Amino acid sequence: MDSLARYRRALEGLLGVPATEGNAVEVLRDGVEIFPSMLDAIEHAERTVDLLTFVYWQGEIAEHFAKALCQRAKAGVRCRVILDALGARHVQNDIVEAMEDAGVQLHWFRPLLPGSGPGHRTHRKVLICDEQVAFTGGIGIADEWDGSSDDASGWRETQIRLQGPVVDGLRAAFADDWLDAEFMLFDEHDRFPDQPQHGATTAMVVRSESEHGWSDGALLRHALLELAQERVRITTAYLAPSQPMLDALCRAVSRGVQVQILHPGPQTDKEIARLAAENVYDDLLSGGVELYEFQPTMLHAKVLTVDNLLAVVGSSNLNMRSLSHDEEVDVVLFDDEVTATLDAHTDQDLQRCERVDESWNERSPARWAPQKLVGLIDHWT
Repeated sequence: MDSLARYRRALEGLLGVPATEGNAVEVLRDGVEIFPSMLDAIEHAERTVDLLTFVYWQGEIAEHFAKALCQRAKAGVRCRVILDALGARHVQNDIVEAMEDAGVQLHWFRPLLPGSGPGHRTHRKVLICDEQVAFTGGIGIADEWDGSSDDASGWRETQIRLQGPVVDGLRAAFADDWLDAEFMLFDEHDRFPDQPQHGATTAMVVRSESEHGWSDGALLRHALLELAQERVRITTAYLAPSQPMLDALCRAVSRGVQVQILHPGPQTDKEIARLAAENVYDDLLSGGVELYEFQPTMLHAKVLTVDNLLAVVGSSNLNMRSLSHDEEVDVVLFDDEVTATLDAHTDQDLQRCERVDESWNERSPARWAPQKLVGLIDHWT
């Protein structure tokens, strides 16, 4: 059994999800590539558009997506949109009203109740057009992403465009959250077509549910850390792993596996998230994990590669909320060429990172005091 087959059978057996052959994968880097591809798919849709996102904020790109959805809805294309009630709470009212007036079926996922906490959210990002073209990754619909990390005009992001049998798995992730709505699950627009084999990539969709206990996304990452033989590279927007995940990362290093983690540096959208990441620095560094902070802009991508052979791209971060509280979706790509592309992007990102080393312990009280406070809050909540 070759290495890729070994990984595939192990993950199929542990997750109970079959991988599919014949998928076409296009890696899209930053909003400058991602948004035009997604908008083109919407604008050329003839029967259906399904969009699920955590972030839908304000600005020009939010208006562009709304305009494209409205145009297709008015043309008779069934357009369905799921917005997380927490993540998309800053969307402009006129954008929502325009979509609803045009016939877009819009559902707010788990509306917030007065005095309640954030609860279990959907953090999935999925776009499916005509049941045959799909996108997933970490991008939100907001101007913060509308540019390039090369010149710091936009956040650093990774998205994948998919065709083939794997599209059905992403469709299922959408349908799973659509069940939360009061609309019909499917109608006459849905054909459930056979999925032609458009490419040569074997892929698997892993859906994580918002429930108590560890999710399939956590199981996926634990399994890959145990299976890895040479190198694991993790790019994550938010770094706050559980103790079992910390142990798994350090165990991989103790077996001789190189483990690299890239996450945001000073350009972060949530300072408290950066402090939470700093709270696990000592454990990771003492375990031999390599830590890198991205400098030019916010690093929001969620990518994991293993042994130059397989990759995971999706919505999950390496933090406890992603891996135990939120609904997420990831695609495992058993393809060394796609993995090489993603690893090349990581190589480029490393050139724009600062490595965290032993000098971390020389930080000033002004730096470590807030970090310790966040750690105490995290421990008791």
